[in-house]
Amino acid sequence: MRFVIGHSATAGGVLDRAIDAEDEQHKDFLRLNHIEGYHELSSKTQIYFSTAVAKWDADFYIKVDDDVHVNLGMVGSTLARHRSKPRVYIGCMKSGPVLGQKGVKYHEPEYWKFGEEGNKYFRHATGQIYAISKDLATYISVNRHILHRYANEDVSLGSWFIGLDVEHIDDRSLCCGTAPDCEWKAQAGNPCAASFDWSCSGVCKSVERMGEVHQRCGEGDEAIWHTSF
Repeated sequence: MRFVIGHSATAGGVLDRAIDAEDEQHKDFLRLNHIEGYHELSSKTQIYFSTAVAKWDADFYIKVDDDVHVNLGMVGSTLARHRSKPRVYIGCMKSGPVLGQKGVKYHEPEYWKFGEEGNKYFRHATGQIYAISKDLATYISVNRHILHRYANEDVSLGSWFIGLDVEHIDDRSLCCGTAPDCEWKAQAGNPCAASFDWSCSGVCKSVERMGEVHQRCGEGDEAIWHTSF
């Protein structure tokens, strides 16, 4: 597990030095050759998967926002069920509206490519958390220079796979709500792999609330050691 981050626009500036110091202390960062910025997330996603597949030999590669609560044991057991399949794309699949109006959140500058006004995107995993199998990460790495990047990172990823023979797996355990939703599902025998608040696209006020969310939505500290990966 790593916190994935690039560099600020001012190389060697105060932000970069702060990250360097934290990395020296905890050694839990993956630094990318990438300039950070909200409108550069599609590019960051490409560079992340390309870097990760070159650095680590794994069955799956996961991207998760840092304001999402994750139960690692549940994520591991979820992925293990699909290990034998080729070209797997796992997440909470959605198909939201294409927003052509300037100034709105998630504006799509290339809206005209998606047909008439009011159309929706193709199915793709919501951006809070998703996993792709090794061959798909390798595909991104090999073709990263010719893969088109849309304004929204989750749409970009979905577009790279839409013309390939890829199995889309819609797993709703990866997009539970925080309490009480996660508690109800656990009581019903469907524990959550990931939880967040849709209204905030992550855990609302995550710095203050993540401990509480973990207490109520967590699988228990021993769960990961009893998971069959």
